[in-house]
Amino acid sequence: MPTTACPECSEDVYVDADSEQGDTVSCDECGTDLEIVGLDPIELDIYDEDDLDDFSDDEEETF
Repeated sequence: MPTTACPECSEDVYVDADSEQGDTVSCDECGTDLEIVGLDPIELDIYDEDDLDDFSDDEEETF
């Protein structure tokens, strides 16, 4: 099982071999939710649900 360092606490985080980019994992040490942003090598970034929103509630989509 591949491992990489948690960007929050630097502890090893285990990532399933069949994981895909965009999947989320949690650091067992600090509990931070992490998103897999790279696969070769495995790269993690802190998962932020707000990044999923293309537009905030105050903005309107214009074309």
